[in-house]
Amino acid sequence: MSDTNGRAPDWGVPKASATEGQRSGHETVTTVHTDPDAINDMVASASREHIGHGSDGSVDGFSSTRTLPLRVELLRQLRRRRTQGLLGFLVVLPFVLWAAFEFGSDSSNRRSGGFVDLATASAPNFVVFVLFAAGSFLLPMIVALFFGDTVASESSWSSLKYLLSMPIPRLRLLRQKAITSGILSLLALALLPAVALVVGMVFYGVGEAVSPTGDAVPFSDSLLAMLFAVLYLAVHLMWVAAVALFLSVSTDAPLGAVGGAVLVSILSQILDQITALGDLRDYLPTHYAFAWSDLISTDIDWTAMTEGAFSAVCYAAVFGLLAARRFARKDITS
Repeated sequence: MSDTNGRAPDWGVPKASATEGQRSGHETVTTVHTDPDAINDMVASASREHIGHGSDGSVDGFSSTRTLPLRVELLRQLRRRRTQGLLGFLVVLPFVLWAAFEFGSDSSNRRSGGFVDLATASAPNFVVFVLFAAGSFLLPMIVALFFGDTVASESSWSSLKYLLSMPIPRLRLLRQKAITSGILSLLALALLPAVALVVGMVFYGVGEAVSPTGDAVPFSDSLLAMLFAVLYLAVHLMWVAAVALFLSVSTDAPLGAVGGAVLVSILSQILDQITALGDLRDYLPTHYAFAWSDLISTDIDWTAMTEGAFSAVCYAAVFGLLAARRFARKDITS
């Protein structure tokens, strides 16, 4: 609709209202962005929200050396029922063996020789018998359990990839878990003879440690001998730990890793009984498993223990490096 002059009718709206509104908005925006105080506030806010990065690409404040602390992993393993049950079994075992001697047959015609016949002679002899009885199967199985289950269990629970994405470097994760397993293994190796010593002192009294050859070691010296025996066993079983760790990073089945290490130990013991192998038996990892028994003597021969420790360290180094190499290249995303 238009008037007689052909112009649009005036409805009372100012003709320059749209232009003034645009000009006003533009002036407002310009005022905000050119205000020094507003710019300073924006810069301060951005600096507070900025996250810096180091030369290795990590954010400021992050350190890979602080990931997966040893205390956290150790407490985590100690809370597991598997660990608690195993340590509890080691406490009960000396009492079971004492009951077997106490309520078993006392026939003098049934003598097996060695440390078995001397087990009840004194507390040190009872400790030696416990270590002798557990050395073939139980102690290797304990070490294999701690080391074989450590990584394979994380894989079976599908939690390994989340641990590595925290991020925890692979080799650090493997090292922390290996150290934790070593601490638990050493605790188990020390707990068994300690409880056996207490049981022996209560039921068999404090006395000399008598060897099958007739040597009598005073009680104070026998305690030192048992300490060295535990330390030797800890070094000797390093080869079992390394084999179990290698199998643990190679499979997602904890039972397979633990069972594989135990089977290797059993196979080595079987081969060691075959005299036809001659000097080749010296290269078997279990050939020096009972070299610690030389400590129960008035004249200690360190030759077998030295060779056994060297053999165990060599095997542990080889399988430990294989485990690290395998874990560094393992696909954990599946």
